[in-house]
Amino acid sequence: MREYWGDSERTNETITPERWYNTGDTAVMNESGSINIVGRMKDMVIRGGENIYPAEIEQFLFKHHAVADVHIVGVPDERFGEEMCAWIRLKEGHDAITAEAIKEFCRGKIATYKIPRYILFKKEHEFPLTATGKVRKVELRELSKKDLGLQQIQSHFN
Repeated sequence: MREYWGDSERTNETITPERWYNTGDTAVMNESGSINIVGRMKDMVIRGGENIYPAEIEQFLFKHHAVADVHIVGVPDERFGEEMCAWIRLKEGHDAITAEAIKEFCRGKIATYKIPRYILFKKEHEFPLTATGKVRKVELRELSKKDLGLQQIQSHFN
């Protein structure tokens, strides 16, 4: 790709001077040279200086027997800059699961700073989707701020 038609600003943001295309993906290379995609830069949550990749936490929470779907977004926090908010859809018959039970599931298995501070249980129709059926994380973040009453909190990530 040479450029975004009629959008030089976006072209400069995504195509490097060496003509590499910046996808926005974050990846790690293991000892054998294999590359694993761990998330998207724009989805990364920076909590108190720690970079947290939502995909890592989402994959962990999928191991909980009651979790049908989960999406993590960052929400503003005055102390840490951002905190994590988990949107969780529970499997049928597991409506009694609490936010504290989810946090307890995490304790001792993932780092404390990676445990979502906020957990919102949602029904399938409450997840905002794109035309192709992907969850709109930007919209999730805004809805989370509204649901949690965090619209007025100023952080350097707003």
